[in-house]
Amino acid sequence: MPIVRDLIAGPWCAVLVLGVTEILAWGAIFYPPVLTVPLIAHDRGWSMSFAMGGFSLALLTAGLVSPRVGRLIDRHGGHRVMSIGSLLGALGLALIVYADHPAAYLAVWMMLGVATAATLYDPAFATLGRIFGLGARRPITTLTLAGGFASTVSWPVTHVLLDAVGWQGTYLVYAAVLALVAAPLHAFALPRTRADAAAQPSEAAPVPSAVLPPRGWPFVLVAAAFAAYAFVPSGLSAHLLAIFGRAGIDSATVVAIGALFGPAQVASRICELMFARNIHPLHVARFAVAMLLTAFALLALFGLSVPAAAAFALMFGMANGLLTIARGAVPLALFGAAGYGHLMGRIGGPYLVMQAIAPLVLAFIAERSSDPMVLAVVASFAAISFIAFAAVRRPKSLADRAGSHSP
Repeated sequence: MPIVRDLIAGPWCAVLVLGVTEILAWGAIFYPPVLTVPLIAHDRGWSMSFAMGGFSLALLTAGLVSPRVGRLIDRHGGHRVMSIGSLLGALGLALIVYADHPAAYLAVWMMLGVATAATLYDPAFATLGRIFGLGARRPITTLTLAGGFASTVSWPVTHVLLDAVGWQGTYLVYAAVLALVAAPLHAFALPRTRADAAAQPSEAAPVPSAVLPPRGWPFVLVAAAFAAYAFVPSGLSAHLLAIFGRAGIDSATVVAIGALFGPAQVASRICELMFARNIHPLHVARFAVAMLLTAFALLALFGLSVPAAAAFALMFGMANGLLTIARGAVPLALFGAAGYGHLMGRIGGPYLVMQAIAPLVLAFIAERSSDPMVLAVVASFAAISFIAFAAVRRPKSLADRAGSHSP
């Protein structure tokens, strides 16, 4: 475990800094729209679908620029790229207050999409990969423990700010937080060190452990597995509680069931940190998606009763907590630390695109079919994710290769 000196001046300082800035970035950009967008739509006379479409456009934009952001982090470091991302986020949140024309509104969300690609988990994981190299798994897990509390902090704070200063004032406060707190922390407190600089003095240096090339079928399967999974939390976060309510569960119980998700997510990350550090992250990913499929099976068997819904929320939260870690750890373990930022961007692109379209697709299905069909579609994406993860084959370790050639 890191000692106090490492947390203050060593590489583990990056985890401390990013733990704070991830809460701020998720809390300022990603979580508020569910509370602020209805107010924006009402004040400007827009439809709810158009107003929320701006947020979807931001995620699509993030998916398109994510590979470029990852390459920039490989080249210049998170201390530069993420600080610019925080400033872009601050500018976008300030401009949205004044963007009363539909075209300007969408343009601002595109800017916030670039900020999203440069400030949330993918660039944070890429920064840790640059600093820690192949040893980044534990820092990534530790970072997700902090990030798991972002919604716990953001939604109550946003609710208080909306009551006090309205949605315009709320966004101006969040813009100030990103510009005056997150950006300086990224720029001046993130370590500049690069783990692979000494380990790879030349292009011809041997790779210290067996890894797969970041292309071809192995990469396609990994990217497809995470993209298919992205449909699940994005779609369910927008529709699951409403589905429980339409099944006859009273509103107070629905809220209580929804509140189980966050603690379950954090608990699974603590368990991964304590008990799964020596288990390959690919196995962790397979286990997490298998647990999610089991949760869907419970709903199919027992229906949308309160116990089944509560069990689903717990298992879904635990699976999502593990998959968040796996999203950073699986590419690192399979493909290595060289070019890790660009690799994370290439995986994050389709992930964010799928995250953007899932709520819209499920809303279309819910209007024209039924809630069981919505759940069946989400479960099918989880099944695709599991199949893709199961099809990935780990590279043999150097010891295994040597043993296979021994008499």
